[in-house]
Amino acid sequence: MNELLATVISGLIIDENNDFYFLQKNGQTFRLSKSEGNHEIGEMVEGFAYLNQKHEACVTTRLPKVKKGYYAFATVTEVRKDLGVFVDIGLSDKDMVVSCDELPTIRELWPKPGDQLLVSLHVDAKDRIWAVLADEKIFKAMARRGQESQQNANVTGFVYRLKLAGSYLLTEDYYIGFVHPSERYQEPRLGEKVTARVIGVRPDGVLNLSMKPRAHEAINDDAQMILAYLKRSQSHSMPYTDKSTPEEIKQMFGISKGQFKRALGHLMKEKLIEQVDGQTKLL
Repeated sequence: MNELLATVISGLIIDENNDFYFLQKNGQTFRLSKSEGNHEIGEMVEGFAYLNQKHEACVTTRLPKVKKGYYAFATVTEVRKDLGVFVDIGLSDKDMVVSCDELPTIRELWPKPGDQLLVSLHVDAKDRIWAVLADEKIFKAMARRGQESQQNANVTGFVYRLKLAGSYLLTEDYYIGFVHPSERYQEPRLGEKVTARVIGVRPDGVLNLSMKPRAHEAINDDAQMILAYLKRSQSHSMPYTDKSTPEEIKQMFGISKGQFKRALGHLMKEKLIEQVDGQTKLL
């Protein structure tokens, strides 16, 4: 069974009932839902082999985008602290799990529903199918080389690697981008979709990116950045106000106190925040 799971197999239909056809391959029997089309006993059918939620051996002719040895982006559907994250690979009745062993040690950097992960499938000794993250070699094989003509262009992509040195992402048009900690206000989580701008191209073709706004966008984006910080805070508050020191503001947000006060003023005018007891709180 183990070698057949998470692959595309060709099986012989040997039986049927009202709901299913039964295919045989290497002495193993798989069920195929009749909702997928009409077949006859004795016919060879090709499909993807897996175990459903009830641990029944199944085949589907609606081939998923991810298979053993093949990589594709899958959408995160659920987060389980004790297990990992579930991703949708295209099966109608089962999502696959990326084990917590593959995820960041900091829980706040785990993917959230809607995020995208590049995965393949692995079958363990107990016939359990896991989604596994693509490694650096896969991303490099997929990537195009960045060009100097991309300087200052906006790019969008999904974060695939978190390191102390910075965040790596693969853009929607398959360039690898790198965001140094000094070029972001907050570390993006694994799988998060981010927008950044190109500030340079490394000799290896990797794009150096910044998630900070251009100078002419700074006032509005400063306010958006503070609002995002408050929304992501568990208490929806922060110990920074217009009384905070320039050094505190610079260290936390990377902007001047003047920029910070203008942004706070804009948010208070829009009745989005308030300052109470030395705290700035989201309304």
